[in-house]
Amino acid sequence: MPLREHLLELRKRLFLAACGLVVGAVIGWVLYEPLLSALQSPLEVAAQEQGKTIALNFTGMASALDMKVKVSLFLGVIVTCPWWLYQLWSFVTPGLTRREKGYAYGFLGAAVPLFLGGAALAWWVLPHAVDILAGFVPDGAVNFTDAQGYLSFVMRLVLAFGIAFVSPVFLVGLNMAGVLRHEPLAKGWRWAVLVAFVFAAVMTPTPDALTMIFVAAPICVLYFGALGLCVLHDRRVDKQRVASTV
Repeated sequence: MPLREHLLELRKRLFLAACGLVVGAVIGWVLYEPLLSALQSPLEVAAQEQGKTIALNFTGMASALDMKVKVSLFLGVIVTCPWWLYQLWSFVTPGLTRREKGYAYGFLGAAVPLFLGGAALAWWVLPHAVDILAGFVPDGAVNFTDAQGYLSFVMRLVLAFGIAFVSPVFLVGLNMAGVLRHEPLAKGWRWAVLVAFVFAAVMTPTPDALTMIFVAAPICVLYFGALGLCVLHDRRVDKQRVASTV
């Protein structure tokens, strides 16, 4: 496919993904109040357990409106993940055969629950992280957390976990598209495990190793699962290639 057609396809996919995000943002706007309450819950629990004053702080006249827009977009990204994941996959794998295009729906069916599973794991980690970080507030002090900074922290946490869980699906997709074979993945498994644990250590600011293991273990399992699927696919392709040359 020429470069111009690639750019036109990219523009098309980005436009469709953006339209989906707008629809999701509208849903997020309607559900803003219960979502904001859920976001504040870890702060309230930490304040109650530690006997401290911890609350969101809106600095500026437009901060509350800005917060509502960002929370709406955040929920829009989560709700419309099947749509924009499909658009991303459709751009990454152009020119596939009719049979291979059928794989796209299978990958989408795997990517969506994995993304949501990663987001759910991040939501589970969030109260623990907030409780640990709130513990550094000195006794007698008040912690008015900047609403924008807190939302950015939650968004980075959820999206990072979601993308980390989806990445093995794209490895399998690239393998089946003939772009990536299993040998580099097999040779780099130690680096993959190291990256998973470093990611878990950075994204879970808790002092206990158990939480880090709970976060890193699913990522490692998904990586080795993707590696196994790639090995099976490459062996089948190699056998077909040998049979066709005989």
